[in-house]
Amino acid sequence: MSEHDRSDPCRTRFVSLHGHRRAYRMAGEGPTLLLLHGLGCDSTTWLPVMGRLAERFRVIAPDFLGHGESDKPRGDYSLGGYANAMRDLLTYLEVDRVTVVGHSLGGGVAMQFAYQYPERTERICLVAPGGLGTDVSPLIRLLTVPGAGLALGALTAPPLRGAVKASLRLLSRSRLPYTHDLAEVAGVYTALGDPGNRAAVRAVTSHVVDWRGQRITMSDRAYLAEVVPLCVVWGEKDTVIPALHAAAVRQRSSTAVVHLFPGSGHFPHKDQPELFADVLTAFVDEQPAATYRARRWRAVLRSGARPEATPDDAAAAVVDLAADVC
Repeated sequence: MSEHDRSDPCRTRFVSLHGHRRAYRMAGEGPTLLLLHGLGCDSTTWLPVMGRLAERFRVIAPDFLGHGESDKPRGDYSLGGYANAMRDLLTYLEVDRVTVVGHSLGGGVAMQFAYQYPERTERICLVAPGGLGTDVSPLIRLLTVPGAGLALGALTAPPLRGAVKASLRLLSRSRLPYTHDLAEVAGVYTALGDPGNRAAVRAVTSHVVDWRGQRITMSDRAYLAEVVPLCVVWGEKDTVIPALHAAAVRQRSSTAVVHLFPGSGHFPHKDQPELFADVLTAFVDEQPAATYRARRWRAVLRSGARPEATPDDAAAAVVDLAADVC
């Protein structure tokens, strides 16, 4: 290990795959955690927890194509495309199996990765993920409206950027309703000033959201969590994707572990990094890695999803979830 590696083990590294530069961070040794960021974010979202996790694990945190320091081509920004890219990055790094951890959009990619590559998935941890319900912030829905690209370009132009960013951060400290996550939104807003990032974010959004909300769901495949250990972490004050969606996991999987962080918003791994690292470490320690067996996978698929829960079941799940806070 070089002196630079010792002084900055979480530094950004680069690899070229399919002709495009991909950025990633990697630190530590041991079982591998693949940390996937959310829409408009990048691998820096995991820095508050990477150091602590790297004491026990090898931690890999990539920048998705179109985000952070990765290239931003006109390409495939679907969940399946991102899952393929994660498989290729892991193959390049000679990593066979991982516990995949996904935040927000990254949660959707994590579920897609596990669905496409069960033989490479040991466990799944979802952090305020998309794909478990239709509700999502109106700001994200607006990204899908015709003309949103031009409007976003104007709103993120240099003359406005500083003032808007400062206003969002000021509002986040006001403790007014629905302002908890605005400091993080300010970071995403700043990144959208880059035309390539802006185009990529709109391309991703068009795959998973329309004006009515999220249009891709993984809840119909949640019963597959009976095969792969699943942990869900959500912030009680999430203003982007409501924590109520965590109840859907409880309804569809009797084995899933669900943690609701009081006082946290859409970024619980940044709001409460020590608690998050403890929860994730305990999940890996306590849940044996899934072993892929084609016969078992086939049997689970043939058994099919459980029937949809009734309204009374949903209400009971919400009550149970509210009572089970960290």
